[in-house]
Amino acid sequence: MAEYKLLLIDDDQELTELLTEYLSSQGLNITVAHDGEAGLHKANATQFDLILLDVMLPKMDGFEVLKQLRVTNKTPVLMLTARGDDFDRIFGLELGADDYLPKPFNHRELVARIKAITRRIEHIASVQHQSELFYNNVRLDLSSRQVTCAGNDVLLTGTEFQMLHLLMNSPGEIVSKETISQEVLGRRLAPFDRSIDMHLSNIRKKLQKFCDDDKLKTVRGAGYIFIKGAQ
Repeated sequence: MAEYKLLLIDDDQELTELLTEYLSSQGLNITVAHDGEAGLHKANATQFDLILLDVMLPKMDGFEVLKQLRVTNKTPVLMLTARGDDFDRIFGLELGADDYLPKPFNHRELVARIKAITRRIEHIASVQHQSELFYNNVRLDLSSRQVTCAGNDVLLTGTEFQMLHLLMNSPGEIVSKETISQEVLGRRLAPFDRSIDMHLSNIRKKLQKFCDDDKLKTVRGAGYIFIKGAQ
Protein backbone atom coordinates (compact mmCIF):
# COMPACT_ATOMS: atom_id res chain seq x y z
CA MET A 1 0.00 0.00 0.00
CA ALA A 2 1.36 3.43 -0.91
CA GLU A 3 2.18 5.70 2.03
CA TYR A 4 -1.01 7.55 2.79
CA LYS A 5 -1.42 10.00 5.64
CA LEU A 6 -4.05 8.81 8.09
CA LEU A 7 -5.48 10.64 11.11
CA LEU A 8 -6.72 8.35 13.90
CA ILE A 9 -9.07 10.06 16.38
CA ASP A 10 -9.77 7.75 19.32
CA ASP A 11 -9.42 8.15 23.09
CA ASP A 12 -8.46 4.50 23.68
CA GLN A 13 -4.71 4.80 24.29
CA GLU A 14 -4.01 1.08 24.09
CA LEU A 15 -5.99 0.68 20.86
CA THR A 16 -4.34 3.66 19.18
CA GLU A 17 -0.89 2.34 20.08
CA LEU A 18 -1.73 -1.08 18.62
CA LEU A 19 -3.29 0.41 15.48
CA THR A 20 -0.41 2.82 14.98
CA GLU A 21 2.09 -0.04 15.10
CA TYR A 22 -0.01 -2.28 12.86
CA LEU A 23 -1.02 0.32 10.27
CA SER A 24 2.51 1.74 10.12
CA SER A 25 3.70 -1.77 9.21
CA GLN A 26 1.23 -1.59 6.29
CA GLY A 27 2.94 1.53 4.96
CA LEU A 28 0.57 4.12 6.40
CA ASN A 29 1.72 7.35 8.02
CA ILE A 30 -0.31 7.66 11.25
CA THR A 31 -1.14 10.76 13.28
CA VAL A 32 -3.16 10.32 16.49
CA ALA A 33 -5.55 12.58 18.42
CA HIS A 34 -7.19 11.45 21.66
CA ASP A 35 -10.13 13.85 21.84
CA GLY A 36 -12.57 15.44 19.42
CA GLU A 37 -11.29 19.00 19.66
CA ALA A 38 -7.69 18.01 19.01
CA GLY A 39 -8.78 15.73 16.19
CA LEU A 40 -10.80 18.46 14.47
CA HIS A 41 -7.90 20.90 14.79
CA LYS A 42 -5.42 18.44 13.27
CA ALA A 43 -7.86 17.49 10.49
CA ASN A 44 -8.22 21.13 9.47
CA ALA A 45 -4.56 22.05 9.93
CA THR A 46 -3.06 19.23 7.84
CA GLN A 47 -4.15 17.51 4.64
CA PHE A 48 -4.81 13.83 5.37
CA ASP A 49 -5.82 11.12 2.91
CA LEU A 50 -8.14 9.41 5.38
CA ILE A 51 -9.57 9.96 8.88
CA LEU A 52 -10.51 7.14 11.27
CA LEU A 53 -13.03 8.68 13.67
CA ASP A 54 -14.41 7.11 16.83
CA VAL A 55 -17.93 8.11 17.91
CA MET A 56 -17.39 8.26 21.68
CA LEU A 57 -14.78 10.96 22.32
CA PRO A 58 -14.07 13.42 25.14
CA LYS A 59 -14.52 17.21 24.65
CA MET A 60 -16.36 16.75 21.34
CA ASP A 61 -18.00 13.53 20.12
CA GLY A 62 -17.32 12.05 16.72
CA PHE A 63 -20.62 13.22 15.26
CA GLU A 64 -19.88 16.87 16.08
CA VAL A 65 -16.35 16.50 14.72
CA LEU A 66 -17.75 15.10 11.47
CA LYS A 67 -20.46 17.74 11.25
CA GLN A 68 -17.96 20.58 11.59
CA LEU A 69 -15.46 18.86 9.32
CA ARG A 70 -17.96 18.46 6.49
CA VAL A 71 -18.61 22.20 6.25
CA THR A 72 -15.54 22.55 4.02
CA ASN A 73 -13.45 19.37 4.29
CA LYS A 74 -13.86 16.46 1.84
CA THR A 75 -11.31 14.11 3.42
CA PRO A 76 -12.71 10.54 3.50
CA VAL A 77 -13.92 9.55 6.98
CA LEU A 78 -14.26 5.99 8.25
CA MET A 79 -16.39 6.00 11.41
CA LEU A 80 -15.68 3.54 14.22
CA THR A 81 -19.04 2.67 15.77
CA ALA A 82 -20.38 0.40 18.51
CA ARG A 83 -21.31 -3.03 17.20
CA GLY A 84 -25.05 -3.38 16.68
CA ASP A 85 -25.77 0.33 17.06
CA ASP A 86 -27.60 1.08 13.82
CA PHE A 87 -28.37 4.64 14.91
CA ASP A 88 -24.68 5.55 15.08
CA ARG A 89 -24.04 4.10 11.63
CA ILE A 90 -27.01 5.76 9.95
CA PHE A 91 -26.44 9.11 11.66
CA GLY A 92 -22.75 9.04 10.73
CA LEU A 93 -23.59 8.40 7.08
CA GLU A 94 -26.20 11.17 7.12
CA LEU A 95 -23.53 13.59 8.37
CA GLY A 96 -21.18 12.60 5.55
CA ALA A 97 -19.09 9.65 6.72
CA ASP A 98 -17.75 7.60 3.82
CA ASP A 99 -18.03 4.26 5.59
CA TYR A 100 -18.25 2.73 9.05
CA LEU A 101 -16.69 -0.19 10.89
CA PRO A 102 -18.22 -1.65 14.08
CA LYS A 103 -16.02 -2.16 17.16
CA PRO A 104 -14.45 -4.50 18.03
CA PHE A 105 -13.06 -5.18 14.56
CA ASN A 106 -10.50 -7.45 12.98
CA HIS A 107 -7.35 -5.56 11.97
CA ARG A 108 -7.43 -7.16 8.54
CA GLU A 109 -10.99 -5.95 8.01
CA LEU A 110 -9.86 -2.43 8.90
CA VAL A 111 -7.02 -2.62 6.38
CA ALA A 112 -9.47 -3.94 3.75
CA ARG A 113 -11.73 -0.91 4.34
CA ILE A 114 -8.76 1.47 4.19
CA LYS A 115 -7.57 -0.13 0.95
CA ALA A 116 -11.03 0.26 -0.58
CA ILE A 117 -10.93 3.99 0.15
CA THR A 118 -7.33 4.44 -1.01
CA ARG A 119 -8.12 2.58 -4.25
CA ARG A 120 -10.82 5.16 -4.83
CA ILE A 121 -8.28 7.93 -4.28
CA GLU A 122 -5.94 6.27 -6.79
CA HIS A 123 -8.79 5.87 -9.28
CA ILE A 124 -9.65 9.56 -9.03
CA ALA A 125 -6.00 10.43 -9.65
CA SER A 126 -5.90 8.09 -12.67
CA VAL A 127 -8.74 9.92 -14.44
CA GLN A 128 -7.30 13.40 -14.10
CA HIS A 129 -6.82 13.55 -17.87
CA GLN A 130 -10.45 12.73 -18.61
CA SER A 131 -13.13 15.30 -19.32
CA GLU A 132 -16.39 15.95 -17.54
CA LEU A 133 -19.90 14.51 -17.50
CA PHE A 134 -22.90 16.79 -17.99
CA TYR A 135 -26.50 15.59 -17.86
CA ASN A 136 -29.76 17.04 -16.60
CA ASN A 137 -28.16 20.29 -15.41
CA VAL A 138 -25.59 18.41 -13.32
CA ARG A 139 -21.91 18.76 -14.22
CA LEU A 140 -19.31 16.38 -12.80
CA ASP A 141 -15.70 17.40 -13.44
CA LEU A 142 -13.33 14.45 -13.11
CA SER A 143 -10.14 16.50 -13.12
CA SER A 144 -11.10 18.89 -10.32
CA ARG A 145 -13.45 16.45 -8.56
CA GLN A 146 -16.13 19.12 -8.48
CA VAL A 147 -19.88 18.83 -9.00
CA THR A 148 -22.26 21.63 -9.88
CA CYS A 149 -26.05 21.69 -10.16
CA ALA A 150 -27.57 24.55 -12.13
CA GLY A 151 -24.16 26.20 -11.93
CA ASN A 152 -23.95 25.97 -8.12
CA ASP A 153 -21.14 24.10 -6.36
CA VAL A 154 -22.26 20.90 -4.64
CA LEU A 155 -19.96 19.68 -1.86
CA LEU A 156 -19.81 15.87 -1.98
CA THR A 157 -17.72 13.45 0.02
CA GLY A 158 -15.37 11.15 -1.86
CA THR A 159 -17.81 8.25 -1.62
CA GLU A 160 -20.72 10.39 -2.80
CA PHE A 161 -18.65 11.68 -5.72
CA GLN A 162 -17.74 8.15 -6.81
CA MET A 163 -21.36 6.99 -6.57
CA LEU A 164 -22.60 9.92 -8.62
CA HIS A 165 -19.82 9.36 -11.14
CA LEU A 166 -20.78 5.69 -11.49
CA LEU A 167 -24.44 6.58 -12.05
CA MET A 168 -23.73 9.46 -14.45
CA ASN A 169 -21.41 7.21 -16.42
CA SER A 170 -24.51 5.20 -17.41
CA PRO A 171 -27.27 7.84 -17.51
CA GLY A 172 -30.78 6.46 -17.87
CA GLU A 173 -29.62 2.93 -17.00
CA ILE A 174 -30.09 0.93 -13.81
CA VAL A 175 -26.93 0.50 -11.75
CA SER A 176 -27.41 -2.26 -9.20
CA LYS A 177 -26.62 -1.89 -5.51
CA GLU A 178 -24.25 -4.83 -5.87
CA THR A 179 -22.27 -2.95 -8.53
CA ILE A 180 -22.17 0.22 -6.43
CA SER A 181 -21.01 -1.71 -3.37
CA GLN A 182 -18.25 -3.51 -5.25
CA GLU A 183 -16.98 -0.56 -7.30
CA VAL A 184 -17.34 2.23 -4.74
CA LEU A 185 -17.21 0.65 -1.28
CA GLY A 186 -14.89 -2.13 -2.38
CA ARG A 187 -16.87 -4.96 -0.81
CA ARG A 188 -19.74 -7.32 -1.55
CA LEU A 189 -23.21 -6.08 -0.72
CA ALA A 190 -24.22 -7.30 2.73
CA PRO A 191 -27.85 -8.04 3.71
CA PHE A 192 -29.51 -5.14 5.53
CA ASP A 193 -26.57 -2.79 4.83
CA ARG A 194 -28.08 0.67 4.38
CA SER A 195 -24.84 2.48 3.54
CA ILE A 196 -25.62 2.89 -0.16
CA ASP A 197 -29.18 4.09 0.52
CA MET A 198 -27.89 6.71 2.94
CA HIS A 199 -25.17 7.95 0.56
CA LEU A 200 -27.66 8.24 -2.30
CA SER A 201 -30.09 10.06 -0.01
CA ASN A 202 -27.35 12.55 0.85
CA ILE A 203 -26.57 13.12 -2.84
CA ARG A 204 -30.28 13.72 -3.55
CA LYS A 205 -30.57 16.30 -0.76
CA LYS A 206 -27.45 18.16 -1.86
CA LEU A 207 -28.56 18.33 -5.51
CA GLN A 208 -32.10 19.37 -4.57
CA LYS A 209 -30.78 22.47 -2.82
CA PHE A 210 -30.21 23.89 -6.30
CA CYS A 211 -32.41 21.79 -8.60
CA ASP A 212 -36.02 21.13 -7.66
CA ASP A 213 -36.42 17.99 -9.76
CA ASP A 214 -35.07 14.65 -8.57
CA LYS A 215 -31.97 13.57 -10.48
CA LEU A 216 -31.85 10.06 -9.01
CA LYS A 217 -34.49 7.37 -9.33
CA THR A 218 -34.73 4.35 -7.06
CA VAL A 219 -35.83 1.15 -8.77
CA ARG A 220 -36.97 -1.01 -5.88
CA GLY A 221 -35.18 -4.33 -5.77
CA ALA A 222 -32.95 -3.41 -8.74
CA GLY A 223 -30.82 -0.33 -8.07
CA TYR A 224 -30.59 3.32 -9.02
CA ILE A 225 -30.79 5.44 -12.18
CA PHE A 226 -29.37 8.86 -12.90
CA ILE A 227 -32.17 10.58 -14.82
CA LYS A 228 -30.60 11.73 -18.06
CA GLY A 229 -33.08 14.51 -18.82
CA ALA A 230 -33.50 16.43 -22.07
CA GLN A 231 -30.34 17.18 -24.02
